[in-house]
Amino acid sequence: MAEEQGKPGKGINTGKLATSMQKRLSRAQEKVLQKLGKADETRDTAFEEGVANFNKQMAEGTKLQKDLRAYLAAVKTMHDASKRLQDCLADMYEPEWFGKEEVDTIAEETDILWSDYHDKLADNSMIAMDNYLAQFPDIKARIAKRDRKMTDYDSARHHFGSLQKGKKQDQAKIAKPMSLVEKAAPGWAQGILSAHQIAQTNLTRNQAEEELGRAQKVFEEINVDLQDELPQLWNSRVGFYVNTFQSMAGYQQRFHKDMGKLNQDLNDVMTKLDEQRLAKKAGKDWKPGPKKSEAAAANHSVTPDAAPKTRPAPPGPAPVRPPPSPRPSLTPAPDTQQDIILFDGEALVPDANTTAPSQATTPSQPQTDTAVAAAAGAATTAVTNGSSEALPAGVIYKVKAMHDYAATDGDELEMKAGDVVLVLAWENPDEQDDGWLMGVKESHWLENKDLLAKGVFPENFTQKL
Repeated sequence: MAEEQGKPGKGINTGKLATSMQKRLSRAQEKVLQKLGKADETRDTAFEEGVANFNKQMAEGTKLQKDLRAYLAAVKTMHDASKRLQDCLADMYEPEWFGKEEVDTIAEETDILWSDYHDKLADNSMIAMDNYLAQFPDIKARIAKRDRKMTDYDSARHHFGSLQKGKKQDQAKIAKPMSLVEKAAPGWAQGILSAHQIAQTNLTRNQAEEELGRAQKVFEEINVDLQDELPQLWNSRVGFYVNTFQSMAGYQQRFHKDMGKLNQDLNDVMTKLDEQRLAKKAGKDWKPGPKKSEAAAANHSVTPDAAPKTRPAPPGPAPVRPPPSPRPSLTPAPDTQQDIILFDGEALVPDANTTAPSQATTPSQPQTDTAVAAAAGAATTAVTNGSSEALPAGVIYKVKAMHDYAATDGDELEMKAGDVVLVLAWENPDEQDDGWLMGVKESHWLENKDLLAKGVFPENFTQKL
């Protein structure tokens, strides 16, 4: 007795094990009967659809987590490769080469940029992904528990139903006189035996009813909770996907923007280094040119605080150029004492000793660009809009826009085909970019008599007059 009292948990554990084994056996028996069609099964179509969506959502989330981790690992690999490449350039870059300090700075900033990008992905997108998936195991376990409790409920329901069905049969059997009892017991004892059998039957039925009530309560509690949670979890996936990919897109956009600036800086350094190499090869002294300054958008003037910028090469004309407008006839009017040569709407007065080419004297013969150029070269002046007014001070020469040009920066001059532009000298020749000119539209000068609205424009969009 003392030994048994010293181990109070042994009987309890044995009892729990026996109860667990009995439940497993009862569930297995119930499943077999259901598969054989000998017992009906509780079905909930809406819940089954919710479970199917849950499984799909969990599979998609797991795949997304796997791919996101692979992307994060690829970013780490690219970071390491970029660092090794930048370190290699910085190590082999000799001190006397142009831009040694800039190359070292670019290498350091590139490493910081990659590290920051990786950390943001890991600390935000990856953590949010892990938290999103952390809720699935618990719900999956509760779905499995709900299935077990539903089987227990079905088993208890079928057991109670079979007892209810056999009630009448048992009562009929109890009412029949038992031949052996009648022979062995007197008449007064037969009533006692019948009452005992009825009490046993009622006790069994009451126990089955209580077991059915308990099984139904447990099943319905977990079933109601899951009926609410599964649709909410399914709908939450949209917001999670939006937040995840919006964050990643924002990180990528900022990363590539900053990385593009560093790449441009490195490209500029390499360009200067190549210029230094070519000058040294030719035996010439070389100094790096000043950085391009940004013009203020308000008055197109250069400000000392403007951030330096490098203007790209001037864009080429449109791929498909509009055909040139037909040249007008050079035949003079009857009442004109001198020949008047028209050049795209501008009158050129030739010298008295100069005559126009013979091919331009008849309207039936088209005038070529060569003929127009020859006629223009034979003229003594280039007079604005037929007047004899001299060019303003500071104007070198005039050009005519042959194609439209849309300004892409605040210090650029917008032009339409046919506009005449007065070309100005640069205040600081070092600031001039190759292929670009500074000028003012002639129409602005004629209207305002000032050269304030100046701007730069691509030279290859114009023709010198």
